[in-house]
Amino acid sequence: MATRRTTGSADDASGVDEVDDIVAAWQRERPDLDVEPLQVLSRLDRLADALGERRAAVFAGYGLRRHEFDVLAALRRSGGDFQLTAGELALRTYVTSGTMTSRLDGLTARGLVTRTPDSLDGRLVRVALTSAGREIVDAAFEALLATERELLTPLPPHTIGPLAEALRTLLARAADH
Repeated sequence: MATRRTTGSADDASGVDEVDDIVAAWQRERPDLDVEPLQVLSRLDRLADALGERRAAVFAGYGLRRHEFDVLAALRRSGGDFQLTAGELALRTYVTSGTMTSRLDGLTARGLVTRTPDSLDGRLVRVALTSAGREIVDAAFEALLATERELLTPLPPHTIGPLAEALRTLLARAADH
């Protein structure tokens, strides 16, 4: 995956990055506009790309793709017998039932989940995490946390909570529109 070019980083003496260059160019070309949102949201966009690449690399190290991790993680978080219906999994991972069926086909073939008809309603399929699936998702999740913790190391620890709250507010606002 291609990473976007940056002209600087927080570690550089100048502290200037690609977003600063873009903002400066827009301010020069369109001084009538307030381009301040670019300062935050363009960086979030670039950070999302970098995070996606890091996550993909972690998951690939465990032979998983992101969507496979999402299914295994949803089962693992469910607790108890680590079992949900296929419909519940589709809802929790924001995909259609047809997409979920395709994902479950691959995970079942690899022995990471099992599928059985529901004992009370034969129209439902119960999906359970196998021990192999649990081992892989647990290991991948630990590696994911280590990678994401490393990504946050430039930030002072006391800023993480307020940043999380600010991002929660932005995400809620974006989801409303």
